[in-house]
Amino acid sequence: MAYKIYTKTGDKGTTSLIGGTKIPKSHLRIEAYGTIDELNSYIGLCRDLVSNEQSRKILSEIQDRLFTIGSSLACDPVKDPKMKIPDLKETDIALLESEIDIMNEKIPPMKNFILPGGHIAVSHLHIARCICRRAERCVVRLEIEKHETEPVILKYLNRLSDYLFILARYTGHQLGIEEIPWKARLGAGY
Repeated sequence: MAYKIYTKTGDKGTTSLIGGTKIPKSHLRIEAYGTIDELNSYIGLCRDLVSNEQSRKILSEIQDRLFTIGSSLACDPVKDPKMKIPDLKETDIALLESEIDIMNEKIPPMKNFILPGGHIAVSHLHIARCICRRAERCVVRLEIEKHETEPVILKYLNRLSDYLFILARYTGHQLGIEEIPWKARLGAGY
């Protein structure tokens, strides 16, 4: 028998956390792991657009870690989940830092702020970076509102947005795409 995707249990605007607690779908915890899910999907698109094999491999690893983060955020922090949830580790952050350092060695130093664009892969990587920053803001709000989260999640998301920024620059560099410098408009004229 095939598994049905619809359960009808959320038809009234509630959902269950891992652990069984029902909460409104508008709850910040749902917003946080929903944004992580959105980011994961967008990273998949970026992986499809990037041609560098090492970058594709790391993006695949990142997708796995985002599932781990989503699982953690989907757990009721005061109940035992009764299942083994994978852990995010400091080594996951170290991997991002290592990749950032490797790419940063191969691209010219930034001399001014840059605008996203120049190539579809570069633009999509910048969008992924923005989604990552939104996910990070959701997790910060969870912390501020005293909803328990693993501290390593916030660190990982912060580093991931840095990674995506450098990956966008690195991808553009590999493709021979010139960065678009932001030139502030000074004065009243257009």
